[in-house]
Amino acid sequence: MSDSIKSFDQLKLSSQIQKSLDRMGFLAPTPVQAQTIPLMVDGYDVIAKAPTGSGKTFAFGIPIVEGLDYSITDIQAVIVCPTRELCIQIASELRELAAFCPKVHIATLYGGQPIAKQFKSLKQQPQIVVATPGRLLDHIGRGTVWLGNAYTAVLDEADEMLKMGFISDVRKILNTTPADTQMVMFSATISREVMDIAWQYQRNTVEVNISNEGENRPKIAQFSLVSSGNRRHQDMLNIIEQLDLHRVIVFCNMKSTVRHVSNRLIKSGCSVQGLHGDIPQRRRNHIMNGFRNGNFDVLVATDVAARGIDVEDVDAVFNYDIPDENEYYLHRIGRTGRAKQRGLSFTFVTENDAFRMRDIKKYTHSQITEVEYNKQGRLVLKSGTLLSNSINTDSH
Repeated sequence: MSDSIKSFDQLKLSSQIQKSLDRMGFLAPTPVQAQTIPLMVDGYDVIAKAPTGSGKTFAFGIPIVEGLDYSITDIQAVIVCPTRELCIQIASELRELAAFCPKVHIATLYGGQPIAKQFKSLKQQPQIVVATPGRLLDHIGRGTVWLGNAYTAVLDEADEMLKMGFISDVRKILNTTPADTQMVMFSATISREVMDIAWQYQRNTVEVNISNEGENRPKIAQFSLVSSGNRRHQDMLNIIEQLDLHRVIVFCNMKSTVRHVSNRLIKSGCSVQGLHGDIPQRRRNHIMNGFRNGNFDVLVATDVAARGIDVEDVDAVFNYDIPDENEYYLHRIGRTGRAKQRGLSFTFVTENDAFRMRDIKKYTHSQITEVEYNKQGRLVLKSGTLLSNSINTDSH
């Protein structure tokens, strides 16, 4: 059935939701939305494996908002995710989706936000709660959150959440929901921990597997450049200038590197902000909103910003450091090339990184093209073709 769904009109959505989608410019569902929405509407539990940037939030958000019963004052849907940033992002997208549904109230619950503010939000009787596991359990323990009437529970980025050690918290949360609660999981990988949760809490389950191939695969042209130390700074500036890039994310492995890179870019005249785990949550929110709104051009970040942050029109991602894990490479470069737009990624490597890059290529099934400088100081492919010409004519 999902293969024949080519537009949102075919899903027979409410006029309010359709109006929101029209305003956001979404005419056709992504593959994960086309498969998941009808299943959730029909009451099935779902375990969905889908690549980053595939439209997962609306895949579960549309059936949740469409299914709300406004005569019930209890929480009807709970969405659990691993990080504060993802929690904020999901809630923001759901509010856009429900822009023409004035009765919909959404509460966000995460650590680092004043709990008094969350008490006030919960008193408004939200139908939907988006939360990180620790803070949600805190509210359940205080009696300020009751999930005894929740009809849907969503675990987003389930693999990452369980890998971060939240499996016990997730079980405690799910144990507070009714036995017949619809349980939906979205995950980039289906790990043993994810399957354990599925076996324990899902019943009438349908698997959705969106391959990272064809039109589902983000259109990201991936490149590597031999560069190390402070030389990476000038190489990054050269790439930004030669390709006329305007919105860029630079990923570093350490907080100290974020500070160093940010300071050097500022001295070079770039508009830059840094993002890492030591920055207070309120400030992190302000930085992310500023980047989304185009208040500055370059965001330098640790992997705290790599998962679940949806910023439109990111021209390129730089791996200033090669990520420690192959999976992080995917999540980093997935910040560009979103919503079927084209994107670019550049990874700085040393001569000793050949085996590491081979491992990343094998894991990601990616073609990562080496670039170098010609005698005129222009970036070129090994074939001698100017990088700028290759990108302009490439079909990535």
